[in-house]
Amino acid sequence: MQPDGRARKGGGAVLTDPIVGTVVDGRYRIGPRIARGGMASVYEATDLRLDRACAVKVMHPGLGDDEEFAARFVREARSAARLDHPNVVAVFDQGADDDIVFLVMEHVAGHTLRDVIRKESPMAPSRALALVEPVLSALAHAHRAGLIHRDVKPENVLIADDGRVKVADFGLAKAVSADTQHTATGGVLIGTVSYLAPELVVDGRSDARADVYAVGVLLYELLTATKPHEGESPIQVAYKHVHEDVPPPSTVVPGLPAYVDALVSRATARDLDQRPADAGVLLHQVHRVAQALRDGVREDEELTRDLALRPVGLPGREAVSSDTAPDPFDVNEFARMSTEVAAPAEATAVVHRTTALDRRPVPPPGQVARITTIRRPRRSKKGPLLLLLALVLVAGGGVGAWWFGWERYTSAPAVLGMMENAAEKKLEAAGLTVEVGDPAYSETVPAGRVLGADPAAGDRVLDGGTVTLVVSLGKERYDVPRTQGASEDEAQDALLEAHLAFGKAIGRWSETVPEGTVLRSDPPAGQTLRPGTVVDLYVSKGRKPLTVTDWTGESFVEARTALERKGFEVSSTDEYSDTVAEGDVISQSPDEGTLFRGDQVGFVVSLGPELVEVPGGLVASGWESAQETLEAAGFEVDIEHVDDYLGLGFVYRVDPGSGTSLPRGSTVTLWLI
Repeated sequence: MQPDGRARKGGGAVLTDPIVGTVVDGRYRIGPRIARGGMASVYEATDLRLDRACAVKVMHPGLGDDEEFAARFVREARSAARLDHPNVVAVFDQGADDDIVFLVMEHVAGHTLRDVIRKESPMAPSRALALVEPVLSALAHAHRAGLIHRDVKPENVLIADDGRVKVADFGLAKAVSADTQHTATGGVLIGTVSYLAPELVVDGRSDARADVYAVGVLLYELLTATKPHEGESPIQVAYKHVHEDVPPPSTVVPGLPAYVDALVSRATARDLDQRPADAGVLLHQVHRVAQALRDGVREDEELTRDLALRPVGLPGREAVSSDTAPDPFDVNEFARMSTEVAAPAEATAVVHRTTALDRRPVPPPGQVARITTIRRPRRSKKGPLLLLLALVLVAGGGVGAWWFGWERYTSAPAVLGMMENAAEKKLEAAGLTVEVGDPAYSETVPAGRVLGADPAAGDRVLDGGTVTLVVSLGKERYDVPRTQGASEDEAQDALLEAHLAFGKAIGRWSETVPEGTVLRSDPPAGQTLRPGTVVDLYVSKGRKPLTVTDWTGESFVEARTALERKGFEVSSTDEYSDTVAEGDVISQSPDEGTLFRGDQVGFVVSLGPELVEVPGGLVASGWESAQETLEAAGFEVDIEHVDDYLGLGFVYRVDPGSGTSLPRGSTVTLWLI
């Protein structure tokens, strides 16, 4: 470790997360990072005061200096703390410690709904509804409390190891008030674009129905394993949310009941009035569909009819399809259509546009008639004056026709798909000026060719006017960065910087790589992938602990074979033993616990009992001298007398005889005469 807190790796300095290991607010010891978002990171932590596990969400450095961000972070704590529901992640505390702004939450050990989608989708409707039901229950509780989530997505749905489902990150929730009718982020969309309701895209307004829309998209993804709207950029996805209906899931997974399609369509209706009013209403509809599935009903016309979207329009007025609805991204078209006035002949058939994005008040028929009726002028005797006026108008019209008409305009030629140089030459030959805008990636247009032009082919453009070209960069692809040898946090950061998504960390034992260090990635480093592709990391768990078995009293040969097979080093010494058979283990060190591969286990091995030779020269010697000699050699001595003992006290015979090897402590008998 360097003095500045950097870890040395591969000859260079690699920054580590400075907050890990610190104690925030004198209470929360910060552990490893478990998630990272655009505004904050989440860490495992321990509440030292209550001695319990928790999760601490810390705002990214620098954001705490922004009063608007900090205020939103504080509102998150206060709003989420109002929610007390088994399917909502509980908020415990919030505060600031110097430049660290933090939020303390319940720690849910498990995985996210995104992991379930990767592994199980497309899934059966009953399974999908079972996962959605607790999410809706949590949101219904929030909606009743006057809160909306605004960022419902699989990553914010946590599934504990015991199966409990909890909704997390009410960080974008807002109290339903007058402020809700305006964008609270200065025009920046809050939420994940794949689950964003159309009204949030258009003007940033939202209510509980925005959460309903997100849950409908989530249900579609559970059923089909795909998102309903895809695009090469977030703005393209947002555009589709506004202009295209979510397709029925059965178009991707044939055979789904019609009432399941109707449920998804109702939840994701672009028209706010046709969407369920809040999560509680949608939860009731989910219960009806789930019951039909449990009953094994394939077709339920009444249920399908109740859930189906209804045509929207006022009596006697024509409903305009979404294809002709105003484009909320085209301000000029939007303004033109909002000020459009019907001609007198059309006054009795006013067009009423019924999309959710263009519901303007329709003036009463009498008012429309007053606006659109043109009174016929009475005949006047001032004919010459009117004739002169008409001639002036005709002349002015001619000048206007030249000024505003086709004479000064040309049609922009088609250049899409052409190489940049060729397109420029074609436009310049048509008398137009060429500007090249920022290039863009494309899955279909090769690099170097024109991806877009403004004005587009066939559009009117002034002679000498400017056409802006967008040149393709080709397919957006990124190489998997080299993560081997980095910490897990460093590897995750590298994946984010490479526009790739971190999947999961897979632990593997390693005898050479320290714990917490990345061994490799899957897909491997150097492979070229689409942005957002999931990359898993294989992370070292350190050396594998091995259990030591006690071999005392067992065969040393068998013990050595078994331990060397495990990878231990084995050493031994020999000792005599009167109680342990030769070749067996007298003692072992260590004789229990765990060691690592290459560690040493020592044995004391029995040589059996120690043998001593019976001394010679004892026959004919005095018994006292013979006894002393035998006892000095380690024997026990037994004195016996031969028949007809004469009482001389000399040794007549030794049993066992001299020269015999016996275990130390054996008994030798002296026969005396």
